[in-house]
Amino acid sequence: MGWKTLDDMELDGKIVVTRVDINVPVDNGKVTDATRIERIKPTIEDILAKGGKPVLLAHFGRPKGQYVPEMSLRITLPTLESVLGRPVIFIERPSRELIEAEASDAVILVENTRFTEMEEKNDPMMAKFLSSLGDVYCNDAFSAAHRAHASTEGIARLLPSCAGRLMAAELTALENALGKPQRPVVAVVGGAKVSTKLELLGNLVGKVDHLVIGGGMANTFLAAQGVDVGKSLAEHEMTDIAMEILGKAIIAGCEIILPTDVVVAREFAANAANETVAADACPADAMILDAGPDSVAKIAATLDNAKTLIWNGPLGAFEIEPFDTATNAAAAKAAELSKAGNLISVAGGGDTVAALNKAGAAQDFTYISTAGGAFLEWMEGKTLPGVAALEE
Repeated sequence: MGWKTLDDMELDGKIVVTRVDINVPVDNGKVTDATRIERIKPTIEDILAKGGKPVLLAHFGRPKGQYVPEMSLRITLPTLESVLGRPVIFIERPSRELIEAEASDAVILVENTRFTEMEEKNDPMMAKFLSSLGDVYCNDAFSAAHRAHASTEGIARLLPSCAGRLMAAELTALENALGKPQRPVVAVVGGAKVSTKLELLGNLVGKVDHLVIGGGMANTFLAAQGVDVGKSLAEHEMTDIAMEILGKAIIAGCEIILPTDVVVAREFAANAANETVAADACPADAMILDAGPDSVAKIAATLDNAKTLIWNGPLGAFEIEPFDTATNAAAAKAAELSKAGNLISVAGGGDTVAALNKAGAAQDFTYISTAGGAFLEWMEGKTLPGVAALEE
């Protein structure tokens, strides 16, 4: 790939302006999930080990260019210090002089970059100001790389730049999954709506060998083929688009795998009375809430013969039992194959991470992305400004 890593940079005695993602969930003034903070630790430790002084840039929430006290990054300080095992200096109004005055091994956190509208506008003056704070730029926030902001794209053009450890791991994992994958490649795409994943499906049919479609999206495809899906969640107005995607898949030689049997219920509730029927036999007063055992067996057999898996979205209403069965079973199969070294598995997206964690399968996947929108845009085949700037 055309980007540098920390290993390619001379950092001794240098100030390293480092874009991170610590936009973590907070409740009552306390961080409730430190995953994103934990994942930037290797980058910060490596910068320090190479004699650099990391200056962290990050956003928090959506202040829309205004100062919002409850969106101050100060709230992350206790967790950041706990994870790093060292003090972190917080600077509201940074300057080169203030940063240089701190110890050579200090870790510095700058206030929320989105407290000025210049950040999201990628204002050249802001990019120039941020670049004046340091000698080297390191981007470790893949999750913000789909945004052309001053702290993700503008600054990268003004300083010697590289990818941090998390960014490099993410890019390598995605390149292995979609760029130059080992074949056969299987994609699992689930979720409620086809309309939100049109570009994703359109890109994948030309890149993968098998495309498993699950969740409410599968109902839309079944309905497009004339199947009565009863009261199931489905976008009937997307019929033409669904048929177009099926046609593209045939031309590309991509097998689309839809449920052949489904689990139906009359109410959307945990442990609701349910039955398994053929996909084309959903009762008029019922809704499809999960894929059935035959469908899961087909997915498992496909995974058995695969070398690479990319996964985004659940196969059913995974939030409530027993409609998490198909997602759990397919995830367990993928995890088993990955753990045995027979499958490269990459997954991402909010619901996906939650579903794989719930299934107890996440730890055995090759790579789990926490990047959300950036992960989806990469899967859609889009150029990510923050990555492109590093490559240039």
